[in-house]
Amino acid sequence: MEMIGTILSAFGLAAAAGLNAYIPLLVVALLARFTDWLRLAPPYDTLTHPALIGLLILLALIEFFADKIPAVDAVNDGLQTFVRPAAGAILFGAQTGAIEEIHPVLAMACGLLVAGGVHGLKAVLRRGIQATAPPLAPITTPMVSALEDLASLALTLIAILAAWVLLVLVALLGIWGWRRVRRARMGSV
Repeated sequence: MEMIGTILSAFGLAAAAGLNAYIPLLVVALLARFTDWLRLAPPYDTLTHPALIGLLILLALIEFFADKIPAVDAVNDGLQTFVRPAAGAILFGAQTGAIEEIHPVLAMACGLLVAGGVHGLKAVLRRGIQATAPPLAPITTPMVSALEDLASLALTLIAILAAWVLLVLVALLGIWGWRRVRRARMGSV
């Protein structure tokens, strides 16, 4: 059962990295350094080094502000296309590092795909929101970015502290989606 919780946590952290690379990395680094809630096996324990924590704080601040400016946001998203999947791979590998049955390459590939998929979906949705009301981009961009940051933080904390909540949320989301599709099909018949 503990292995399932760890895998759910790894998926949650990778998904959070798809929204914002530095928030989950920073939270994992801080929790592993200053609490007993999280322990990182080598080489992932390097995240707890004070210099790396300082760098993560700096990068998180840069991304936080860059993501709120519409013109800079597009450039930032382009750069993050490479960073977020890598962060997801690191976080997935760090969470599953204690499980010897999962090959590290498979774990990192899962994290890369999950974070990359979430980042791709987020980027498409963000561009769609900005395209629907270009004059409002100076207002909508910071609002949407702040919601993404909050979602990344919430998902990170849920993944670490209550991974089983993720399973329930995914199941509820699946049921909701299935009902929406079913209603749409019934309406078009």
